[in-house]
Amino acid sequence: MWRGFMQMCRALDLTIEAQLAEHGLSTADYALLVPLSETPGGVLRPRDLGHVTGWDRSRLAHQLRRMEQRGLVRRFHCPTDARGTMVELTPTGRQSIEAAAPGHVETVRRHFIDVLTPAEIDTLTAIATRVSSTATPRCGTEEPSQSCDS
Repeated sequence: MWRGFMQMCRALDLTIEAQLAEHGLSTADYALLVPLSETPGGVLRPRDLGHVTGWDRSRLAHQLRRMEQRGLVRRFHCPTDARGTMVELTPTGRQSIEAAAPGHVETVRRHFIDVLTPAEIDTLTAIATRVSSTATPRCGTEEPSQSCDS
């Protein structure tokens, strides 16, 4: 069962990675572009992005640096708190996610959702919720804040 689960995860990851690569994005890029694109103004604190992704500060900082070099995001000092940093989705970043998102949704639907029955989806959702709540810290459960502390 465990090996089958891991094989499924690897196969889905490879399929999704290939689809995103067609648009010049990695799964890590996409994981950060989604919450930024869903936030009014496209601006979040790094800490909020860390909560959403479950990533530590080091991984997040490295990924943001790579994305900033490619023009997908920009980091800037908070205008009301010199100690705080904000991350903003750039027009290039927005264009990238808007181009990739329809294919991403279609890929997930075709290779995951559509192959399961409604009952299997309900069961898998319950299992994923239970396992996630015991296996990881509760990241991403708080509402993102717009204050400037990082």
